[in-house]
Amino acid sequence: MVDLRERRAALLADRRLTWVFGADDPGVEVREAWAGEIRLRVHVPRGGAASGRPLVLALHGGGWCWGSPEQSRWMAGRIAARTGAVVVAPAYRLAPEHPYPAAVEDCWAVLRWAVVHADDLGADADRIVVLGDSAGGTLAAVLALRARDEGGPPIRGQVLFYPLVDLVGLHGPGLAGILEHYVGPDLSRAEEWAVSPLRAASHADLPPALILTARFDPLRPHAERYAAALRTAGVGVAVHCPTFATHAYLTLPGISPASRGGLDRTVNFLDHALAPRHR
Repeated sequence: MVDLRERRAALLADRRLTWVFGADDPGVEVREAWAGEIRLRVHVPRGGAASGRPLVLALHGGGWCWGSPEQSRWMAGRIAARTGAVVVAPAYRLAPEHPYPAAVEDCWAVLRWAVVHADDLGADADRIVVLGDSAGGTLAAVLALRARDEGGPPIRGQVLFYPLVDLVGLHGPGLAGILEHYVGPDLSRAEEWAVSPLRAASHADLPPALILTARFDPLRPHAERYAAALRTAGVGVAVHCPTFATHAYLTLPGISPASRGGLDRTVNFLDHALAPRHR
């Protein structure tokens, strides 16, 4: 697992491959910060207001076992540049060294940290959206549920890119192994809502959602089932499924034309969700 992470990191760091994975947006300053022992990659738009910006917490994918904020730099940077939001991307702990609930607790801690340090970030703690792709989409959905159940912080919206929402009986090439790495030997923990957000007792009173999936994504049924559960609970949901795309297409802008459309839809959703509310 460590070797795989190192190989993926080397690919992301190879400048010859930026045409595949994309690069940081030139209109954004990238800073490093720390929430306790959790490294953060913070994308701050250049120019404009120095305070009161909306805040987006962006959670990377990688099956809870690999991945980093750097792999989502193209999307995170362009969201910051186009919406004016501060985008905070944490390097949460990974399995199998740190199985569930480590990733959940880290992401929750970063969300709470961002609220406390909103002024330092130049952000508005009342204008927050959680966003994530794949495993990060699962974590974003979990944060929205937890914020509802624990009385805040207030979440304006959730953006879920091809999330896994029910890990019970997960099967398919490589997926069963990921489940074992993530939840540990007691696979019954997959029934907990903080692992499988589809299994939450209620999905009522959650923030509106944008769910992006893909026609050739083997996890597409997960996204569709979660959208249905949210709608049944009265939550506003927009779903987009590009025809010629597969899993992880939003981290591959150089080879997936659908990534631009996904970015546009995300920006439009965020502009609406994060708009200032007049009192």
